[in-house]
Amino acid sequence: MEEKLIFEISSAGKKGYTLPKLDIQDKKIDKLIPAEYLRESDAELPEVSEPETIRHFINLSIKNHHIDNGFYPLGSCTMKYNPKINEETAKFDGFRRIHPFEDERYVQGALRLMKELEDYLCEILGVEAVSLQPSAGSQGELTGILIARKYFEKMGEKRRKVIIPDSAHGTNPSSVTIGGFNAFQIKSNENGRLDIEEIKRVVDGDTALLMVTNPNTLGIFEEQIFEISKIVHQKGALMYMDGANLNALMGITRPGDMGFDIVHINLHKTFATPHGGGGPGSGPIGVVNKLEPFLPIPRIIKEGDSYSWNYDCPDSIGKVHSFFGNFSVFVKAYTYIRVLGAEGLKNVSKNAIINANYLMKKLEYYFTIPYNDHCMHEFVASGENLKKYGVRTIDIAKRLLDFGFHSPTIYFPLIVKEALMIEPTETESRDTLDLFAEVLIKILEEAKRNPEILRNSPHCTPIKRLDEVKAVRELDVKYEKE
Repeated sequence: MEEKLIFEISSAGKKGYTLPKLDIQDKKIDKLIPAEYLRESDAELPEVSEPETIRHFINLSIKNHHIDNGFYPLGSCTMKYNPKINEETAKFDGFRRIHPFEDERYVQGALRLMKELEDYLCEILGVEAVSLQPSAGSQGELTGILIARKYFEKMGEKRRKVIIPDSAHGTNPSSVTIGGFNAFQIKSNENGRLDIEEIKRVVDGDTALLMVTNPNTLGIFEEQIFEISKIVHQKGALMYMDGANLNALMGITRPGDMGFDIVHINLHKTFATPHGGGGPGSGPIGVVNKLEPFLPIPRIIKEGDSYSWNYDCPDSIGKVHSFFGNFSVFVKAYTYIRVLGAEGLKNVSKNAIINANYLMKKLEYYFTIPYNDHCMHEFVASGENLKKYGVRTIDIAKRLLDFGFHSPTIYFPLIVKEALMIEPTETESRDTLDLFAEVLIKILEEAKRNPEILRNSPHCTPIKRLDEVKAVRELDVKYEKE
């Protein structure tokens, strides 16, 4: 059944609360609040009982697919299960009830947590300094670009070229452009990796950065990254790593050890804090020693046993967030790291790699996998061979909903036609992976025998397939009360 709007459930006189009797003299609202701040008419709020309110929002949550509801193999976004202990620690009064304007003397615990989290991330990344301030991976990425720009300005250089592979995330060229550089795209080689000869050809004195995702969006590790780093550094340029795929590296290798000077990460992906639907997110940025002066202000400093904010950073790019970052995400990520420890984080990455390779091997006979190499945490299959049945990748994605699975990322990376980018993460069992593979194989059989099933899917969801072009062009979310 389709859930009604809460305004449709509403009727006059219903309420879900009771208020105690006043033990002071009551006064009219207009005697307490100046007239210019009073409403001229009542707010249009729904009037519903407590059971109706709870049932309404529970029903909505059931209709929405989420990681607590089912498998979410969303490539490059690491939609892993989020341990509930993270939520418990984030709800501690000492964290939940503080305010950014409080005197730093009274939030020492919060500052200590942030400083220790920075230190943990430095160790995981192999860099000398981290700022927690960026509130999303994309903002962390832009922050890194601005740091690079400030660095070259300080050096008296006007470099403008940033080299990006054709398998890059879409935010990469966007951040480059917003940051005042020019994006220069290069093609991957036949193995889906950076072409070292092409790197030698295009890196020159105007190059500011080589921007690399490692493992890349094909789920493949850049095996020649040391040699590439040397080529880039010999020209005075910097190495930037998009850390969206850090879930494959923890405890195994570190970006700083590969030669990266700047790396942004996603606490809301790698370190198991809920995301999707707009947030909250967190995109810390890590840098090597020579770039530390350019990090956003304020920085946390420790003197003896006390912590404080330091604004005296003349070379900083300034603030990139209204306050200090998304603190609740820091608490959850900190909890995740402390619970797992170094060995646990390493096992996370190892298990993510095992799961991805296991699933890839189960599907390689049925799907075309253009870059069928040993993958890291994800792999990319192609639905190109289904076009002869009149079926496209989007039809597979829609049909998966009927079986209780969210779709993988589709049509990305762009270098694979009809792409399905699949990332199982480390938190899924072998049973779940087997079932997912069985469902995909069943869908392929349907494509051959009765493609109409796929073209008209989903069939079992509250809302059936939309005309997506029409929905975008004629979006209507307004509710008009009769």
